[in-house]
Amino acid sequence: MKLYELTENIKIAFDGMRTNMLRSLLASLGVVVGISFVILMGWMLSSLDDAVDDVFNIIGSDMLYVDKWDWTGQNNWRKTRSRDNIEYKQYKKFKKKVTGAEVIFPTVRQWNTRIKYGSDTFTGLSIIGTEFQHSHTSAGDIDYGRHFTEFEDNIGSNVIVLGHAVAKALFPNRDAVGKTLRINGHKFEVIGVIPKKGTLFMDFIDNDSFVPIKAFVKAFGGIRRSMTIGISAGSVDKLDAVRDEVVGKMRLVRNLKPHEENDFSINETKAFERTTETIRSAVWGIGIGMTTLSFIVGIIGIMNIMFVAVTERTKEIGIRKAIGAKKASIILQFVVESASLSFAGAILSMVFCSGLVFAAAEFLPKVVEETRFLSHYLPIDLVVIASVVSIFVGILAGIIPAIRAANLNPVDALRYE
Repeated sequence: MKLYELTENIKIAFDGMRTNMLRSLLASLGVVVGISFVILMGWMLSSLDDAVDDVFNIIGSDMLYVDKWDWTGQNNWRKTRSRDNIEYKQYKKFKKKVTGAEVIFPTVRQWNTRIKYGSDTFTGLSIIGTEFQHSHTSAGDIDYGRHFTEFEDNIGSNVIVLGHAVAKALFPNRDAVGKTLRINGHKFEVIGVIPKKGTLFMDFIDNDSFVPIKAFVKAFGGIRRSMTIGISAGSVDKLDAVRDEVVGKMRLVRNLKPHEENDFSINETKAFERTTETIRSAVWGIGIGMTTLSFIVGIIGIMNIMFVAVTERTKEIGIRKAIGAKKASIILQFVVESASLSFAGAILSMVFCSGLVFAAAEFLPKVVEETRFLSHYLPIDLVVIASVVSIFVGILAGIIPAIRAANLNPVDALRYE
């Protein structure tokens, strides 16, 4: 096959599409829909990966969280509920035993708390009691102000670090630092505000505010309730070794015998990776099913148009064969035309999807802030995949009409009117 022959076939294909524009558009509609599914599915999964990365940044890739509850919900709920609480005295014993971790701190939560500022009352907020070491992790980042100190921690000072959403609700146009709040009858001075951290999967985190654990006890009573123990390994490389030590030392603290299974969970980013893979598989399964149906429709549509094209050009085919055109040349002409028709559908799809994803990424975060993870642009690999798939679909759709055209008898073709 010579280059000029391929170029000429492509030119004939686009001339044919331009001559019968409406027919070509309708024929490639199935390809447009199918490619759109592929692109939008890939874009959503790519954006989903960004959202998961945001979650991992919140949790911390080098962090372990010892908890009564399994955060992924994969364990039997009734069995998990029957576990003994992880109490503060167990945390103290555990902290003394662990030597390989860089940072260890407790967190205990009071849900649906009321906060009063002046005459205003806000509900549905979470107060978390913790220790000053919390500030040494990514979860303790400060937007402005500061975190509480070791001294404030030791004496149980009534100071509070507000979550982003809490500060925004209480002080929409003012600096929150230095203001005094009333929580469960106790006054707390705001000393810092945490930056926006909420994501699609963890939007509640911006409602969390932090106080010294001793101040938490004064405001909400004893801490026999279950708490979570946060452990920073210091780096991802140390995570496996620290995890092994944490499990061993926690079993000692919980007085578990060798044959007894753990009555606590180790929560980390790997657990969420498995959940994410499940979501990805579901999206792929639904997307591939819908894409396949669309491509079948597209193949049938393009195939019908190519049969019409063969019929319309029967005399032309007879002339070409009479002057020596080979079967391969005839097949190539119609396969290139069907592939070009399909590729044109892919181009339309890319233009449409580019506008759609840009509009979604631009305007949705203004309505739902947690959708800010959406990308404004299509990943380049998706564009390449869409182009290759569209050409492959076009070849499949055109091969049978092309063979039919190549097998026409030249004499019968020349007589055709």
